[in-house]
Amino acid sequence: MTPQQYVQDKAASSGSSFYYAFLFLPPPRRAAITAFYAFCREVDDVVDEVSDPTVAASKLQWWRTEVAQAYAGRPSHPVMQALMPLAPDYGITADHLLAVIEGCQTDLEQTRFLDYPALKRYCHLVAGIVGEVAASIFGRTEDATVHYAHKLGLAMQLTNIIRDVGDDARRGRIYLPISELQQFDVKAHELLKREAPWGYSERFQALMRFQAERAHATYEEAMALLPDADRAAQKPGLMMANIYRTLLREIEQQGFQVLHQRTSLTPLRKLWIATRTHVRGH
Repeated sequence: MTPQQYVQDKAASSGSSFYYAFLFLPPPRRAAITAFYAFCREVDDVVDEVSDPTVAASKLQWWRTEVAQAYAGRPSHPVMQALMPLAPDYGITADHLLAVIEGCQTDLEQTRFLDYPALKRYCHLVAGIVGEVAASIFGRTEDATVHYAHKLGLAMQLTNIIRDVGDDARRGRIYLPISELQQFDVKAHELLKREAPWGYSERFQALMRFQAERAHATYEEAMALLPDADRAAQKPGLMMANIYRTLLREIEQQGFQVLHQRTSLTPLRKLWIATRTHVRGH
């Protein structure tokens, strides 16, 4: 299997909404975003699939070393072998990749976030940086597009957090800020148990409406930052935004039933949203 086949399989098998946006890119840009996304998946899988934190930390350290060796001209992992020939063309630096690893390190070391600023710092590493790199790969001419992409990454990560409350609780993690749990009188142990009837109390519903409103506002802020000059080039990001926002609205319509299930859109629906965005341009 070639490095290119490896990253393609990694991206396709993830079932992520991102994959559907990649399909509309010209081959060189599609190859770059696929390789970068495969890197993000590899690093993220270390945290999600390795049960021993010590082993996971060792694997993340291995990835730090691999990034350094790859930028010194000696990549050994197929993901880095696929990414390195394309990285200079799209401004993908070692610092970008190390920030993603740092975000995953946070997942190993921290299962709670005191307040929203602390959560935003985490989102900056695992989503904002990813958005910035993606925007450069898609093509941009304006500096403001970087700010748009970072804000959009934050909005999508906030959506992920809402969708994954139950999945994260199963792993002992709560990404909803402690200060906001206290604000709505929702106890951490209630989330961790993931049980009815109290799990879907009015308190929980109010907390989740607050989270959704903030996510929607962040999407709006991101869209307001996107310069008209880069709107056509950034269509893949707009596709992802529309897919994620549709998912968020679906969760809202279902009454935030996120403790015992993980809401998702079908592949066909994601492809339809991506195609519609491609045609309309927004």
